[in-house]
Formats: sequence, C-alpha cells, structure tokens
Amino acid sequence: MKKKHFIFSIFSVVILLIFILLYLFKSDVFKSVIGSENSYTNIEVGKHESCLQCHQNTTGYSNYHDPELIGCSSCHLGNITSLNKEEAHKGMILIPGNLSDAKQTCGTCHPNELNRIENSLMTTNSGIIAVDKYVFGEADDPNLQYHIKAIKNSASDKHIRDLCANCHLGANKTEYGEITQLSRGGGCNACHLNYSAEAKTDLKTYLASNKKELPKFHPSTNIFVNNTSCFGCHSRSSRISTNYEGLQETLLNEEDIFNNKDYTVLEDKRVYKHMKDDVHHAKGMLCIDCHSSHEVMGTGKSYAHEEDAVAVQCSDCHFKEQPNTIPYDSLDNESLLVFLHRDYTHSDKEIIITEKDSHPLVNTYVDSTGNAFLISKNDGSLHPLKPQPEVCSRDMAHQNVSCSACHSSWTSRCIGCHNQFDANEPRAFDLLDKTYVKGQWKEYVAEFSSSQPALGVREHDGKNSIEPAIPGMILTIDKGSFVGKPDTDVSFHRLYAPNSPHTTTKEVRDCKSCHANSAALGFGMGSLVYDIKEGNGTWIFTPEYALNPNDDLPEDAWIPFLKDINKDVVNSTRTVFRPFNVEEQKQMLLVGACLQCHKDDSKVMKQTLAYGLKPVLKKITKACILPHN
Repeated sequence: MKKKHFIFSIFSVVILLIFILLYLFKSDVFKSVIGSENSYTNIEVGKHESCLQCHQNTTGYSNYHDPELIGCSSCHLGNITSLNKEEAHKGMILIPGNLSDAKQTCGTCHPNELNRIENSLMTTNSGIIAVDKYVFGEADDPNLQYHIKAIKNSASDKHIRDLCANCHLGANKTEYGEITQLSRGGGCNACHLNYSAEAKTDLKTYLASNKKELPKFHPSTNIFVNNTSCFGCHSRSSRISTNYEGLQETLLNEEDIFNNKDYTVLEDKRVYKHMKDDVHHAKGMLCIDCHSSHEVMGTGKSYAHEEDAVAVQCSDCHFKEQPNTIPYDSLDNESLLVFLHRDYTHSDKEIIITEKDSHPLVNTYVDSTGNAFLISKNDGSLHPLKPQPEVCSRDMAHQNVSCSACHSSWTSRCIGCHNQFDANEPRAFDLLDKTYVKGQWKEYVAEFSSSQPALGVREHDGKNSIEPAIPGMILTIDKGSFVGKPDTDVSFHRLYAPNSPHTTTKEVRDCKSCHANSAALGFGMGSLVYDIKEGNGTWIFTPEYALNPNDDLPEDAWIPFLKDINKDVVNSTRTVFRPFNVEEQKQMLLVGACLQCHKDDSKVMKQTLAYGLKPVLKKITKACILPHN
C-alpha cells in the first residue's frame, strides 16, 4: 500500500512539474529569456580585452552590441591579449559585417540569419542573371538558379559584370562611413550600420588627423533600418525606391535643371523629376514597415525572382473582413527579438500575420474592439489599418485584379535601349572583381518616361491574376561586337516585365484608363478611339511612337493591336506572365465601348461589378452599339 502511495506521489509531482514548465514556456518572461539567449551571448572576455586600453570612453554602441556585453573582438577579431598596437591589430577586421568575413563576425552570434542571407536573391542576384542569360540566348529558361560569385566571362556574364554586379550583398564595404545613396553591398552593414551625427563628426576628425585622433563615438549596429539602406540598389532596374519617393528618372544633366525645383539630383548625379509619391511614403512609413526581416534577409529558400520571395500583400493589412492574426506568445524567436528591441508594448493584443507564409508583422496589432493598427518603425506613430472598401471586397468583376493594378498612380518606363561591346575601352571597370579591365559593354538609352502601368496576366496554379507590367527590355544587343564582329549578330527583344510600382494611391485609376487605354492594354501610348459609323462600332488605334523596323510594332508597345500574338516570340521576362490575348483584349474593349456612354458610377456599370458583364449585356437596347472588332 505504501509503495502504491509513493508511486502515486511521484507521478503527481511529475505531472505538476510538467504543468509548471508549460506555463513558464507560455509566459512572456520565459520566452523573452529564450529569445535573448538564443541570439546574444555575454562574452566574458569583453572586460579583459586589451582594446579598451587605447579605445577608452568610447560610446555610441547599441545596447546589444556594447563591448561590455560582447567585447570588441567578437566583431573586429584581432589579438585581444597584446598591449602592442601592431600585435593587437594582427588579424583584425576593420569593417566587420561583410559576407566575406561574416562567419567569423556577425555569424558567430547570428548563424541562422547568415544562412538565410547567403541564399537570398539580394546576395545571389540569381533572378537578374537568369533573365540576362535568357535574353542573351545562353539559357533556355529564365528561372534557373545562379550565384553572382560563380559567373565567368561569357557575353552575358561580362554584361552583368559591367552593368549589374555592383548591387549584391556580397560586395564588400571597404571604406569607413555611413550608408548613402552610393552604397552597394556591405553584407550586414547594408541594413544594420548606423552613424549618429557625433559618430560622423568623429570620423571626419579621425581621417583628417591621419587616423591619429581616435573617435569617441562608435557607429551603432542595430535593427533601425532606414530607407537609405534600400535606396542604393533599389533605385536601379525597376526603380522601386525612387518611385516610392515620387522620383522619375530622366536623361537630363545637372546643368539642365539649375534652380528648377521640379527636379532632384541624386548623389550619383542622375536627374529625377518630381512625381506623386507613394501614399505610405507620404505618411512617413519606411520600407521595413511592410517588408519585415523574414523577407529582407530571406527564408533560406532559393527563389527564382523577387516577387516569389515577397510575402507581404496589401490585403494582409487592408483585409476584407478580419485579418489573419496570432497572439504574442506564438511569435517566433526572431519576431520576438524585434518586438523587444523596439520596446513594443502590445503583448496583450493579436498581431497580424501574412496570408502567404504566416510570418508576423510585429509592428501591427488588433485591439479588443477589432480595430487594426500599424506602428511606424520610423517615428512610432500609429496608423489605423482600414479594411478594403466595399467596391474591392464585393466586386465580382475584378476578383483576379491585383491591388497595385488599380492603386498605382504611375510607373517608370524605359524604351529604346541598345547594348554594344566596346573592346577598346581602356578603363572599363569590372563591378564584381572591383578591377579595371579593357573592354566594356555599354548601354545607350533612348528615353525615360512614366505613365500608368500596363496590365498583364500572371498564370499560377490554374488561376490568372491581372498585374502591372512595364517595358522591361525593349532593346537590341549587338552580340557580334563581343567577339570582334560588330553588326553581324544583333538581336532584338521586346520584353515586358511584371512590376510592383510602389506608387500606391488611395484613389483608383478610372475604368477607361484600363478598358479604353492603349498603353494599359499593351498597344503602347497613342490615341484609342471608339468610332461609330452607320450603326457599327470600331476601335481605331493611332500609335504615338514610330514603328520599330525589327517587328513593325510601335516602339513602346508590348503586343500588336487586336491581332494574334506570335507564340514563338518571347515577350516577357517571366514564363508565367503574359500580355492579354486577342479574346481578352476584345473583352476589355467591350467594356470600354460601354464606357463611352455610361459613366464609371452609373447604374449600368455598377451592375456589371455586382453581377458580371454577361447578365447586363442581355438587357442592352438598340441604342447600344457594340464593337465588331
């Protein structure tokens, strides 16, 4: 009997301990401790390092990168036992955080993040390389995987080296100083290096003194990423950063716009025209308010293109009825650390997660009354998150239309580009190897402009979605020039690309801007008129640009006007993204014909949104003249 009682007592104690452990695991305190210990290590040698014998009273560090906590050598390496300057500095890394040394520096405390970054598109440049090789005819598929560090010296590789290879996280930061518009690469520094005003002043003094007057203010390494970190690379290619700030590139020179407030000159001397900025930028929001660390640093998976790696969608914050959420105690360790570092206090509220991959947006929450908010990572201001309006959530005609297709006010356009290799260029610069070489690909651009985006169709999992598109590559490539035979092998390409303009506006483009707009439908800029004669309706298109002799299409067009598309001609930088086919064009223009008489907000057009077009067409009168082309 005593034995049974003893066993029962032991069993009860075990059960009690299990419940206690489960409770502690669920509690905020326990989870905070776990998160902290998993990512930060209190390095005991910090107090005994010889570094502080010379570098005394230095300040400016972030709380989690203070030498009192992690020492100096955990970032800078070196010989921490010697008091001799030369000996102490042996093996020292002056600018830690580059991916070339990150395994010995940042990666010792943040191994998971490092593994993810090394596979991210911003490190590999795989998408850019894949499309370039595809266009050059060196690959049959634009979705293959590459790494920028592995490219060699083919025509396409050389093209990448000469024009594109500057923008990848693996490029080393080699000079002291803050991240600017001119910065490229730098590994962890690209996002996490921040100079205070005092640190910048101290650095100038240090350099001016021939590096004898040691700085007292150290730059900070933290999670407070600003838009300048993104700007350097994302002001190129699709120009997301410049679009976001309301800047459109031009071919003007600085002297052309002297004292003209309608233009801005960037640090690299490119001249940009002022346009309407993105509504989120106007509200003071940063890039990282939407694009969290899970996106920016990657997930560890290899993606073909940037849109595949992006998880956040407009509908995550601007939801239909209720957002997807999780409680605070379900946060993953990384999200928990971001929450703690930013001193957020909404641990008692539900936090919004992305629909695509369920990652938490820790700067959001839903209060007890069901209202959702976003906390700006810029200044801590609170932004109410408004659900989708009824016209979006209950519109039966536009269920497959992306938010950006309607809510992008403009996007950049680049047409008429010629690429030719100049074998005699004596001071060509290899952006990958950072060396001067002979011979360089040169790009000659005909025009930069802007307009509302064109529309294309993304085919995915048996479904079609309508998304913005831009003329990504309307160009010629003189491949013969690369082998010393210019003009003997010139290829022409007319490729549009899917685009996320980042020029979001509260207002939407009107119905005609899609259904009766030549550029939106892919025909190019020009006049699209619905001509009615003798009871017949005909769409007539007059292009703004001259026809390109390579394919007899207007210079800026994607496809011919109401004609079948040659399926043997590649017209997109993505295998799953295409222009409207003829039947889809006719369907769009059918609505455009209705809009010639019926306004956007008329009863008839509202009925097409609620019930679709077919039921409404059954009720047309003799006065309705539908197009025959």
